[in-house]
Amino acid sequence: MKVNRTMVARAGLKLLNEVGLEQLTLRLIGSKLNVQAATIYWHFKSKQELLDEMATTVLAEGAHGLLPKKADAVWDAWVVAFGTGLRKTLLAYRDGAKTVAGTRLTNTEYMKTVERIGSELARHGFTMRQTAILLSTVYDYTLSLVMEEQVVFPQPGERSSQYDIEKRNAVLDPAEFPILRQSGAILFDNFDRRYKEGLQLIVQGAAQQAKPRKTIRKKTGR
Repeated sequence: MKVNRTMVARAGLKLLNEVGLEQLTLRLIGSKLNVQAATIYWHFKSKQELLDEMATTVLAEGAHGLLPKKADAVWDAWVVAFGTGLRKTLLAYRDGAKTVAGTRLTNTEYMKTVERIGSELARHGFTMRQTAILLSTVYDYTLSLVMEEQVVFPQPGERSSQYDIEKRNAVLDPAEFPILRQSGAILFDNFDRRYKEGLQLIVQGAAQQAKPRKTIRKKTGR
């Protein structure tokens, strides 16, 4: 069977859900596609090259979900949609955040969406620097939180035994670690709520520092 880069990347993503990132190899993908490993290595010289293509595929496919429902939404709706959409995109695959972390995009499809979001922030009064820092902060926050979330819950709804909150609290003296004991349920449970609250803190900080214009009507032709 003749394969191409797209077929290999998609096979890699399918296997990612089955075996996880650590067990994913080019040889395993070759076996899945019923081709020799040399065929896979002809398209990708290393696992990192394959991960670059897989990450690009993940982000490009999820790009449409990074935009608010209304095109004339206020600036913070664009930021929240970017963050929540990115988290949903990463959670769609086992080890999705680890797979994307540290990769280089092989096309500009995802970038086109980020460019559109950035232009909206600029339209609402953000400087170029503020726009870049805000979006990169949301991106980094989302990536790191989902990475942790997928370690705590390797499979949706299945908590890792290493993150048992009661066992964690059992080794923390309540007199010495009162805050950390109470924070266990906040940090390692209900990631939906934790993510939204953290993202809101970022948005509130941006509003205080950048002083953006809340509403701007787009000009329409007659």
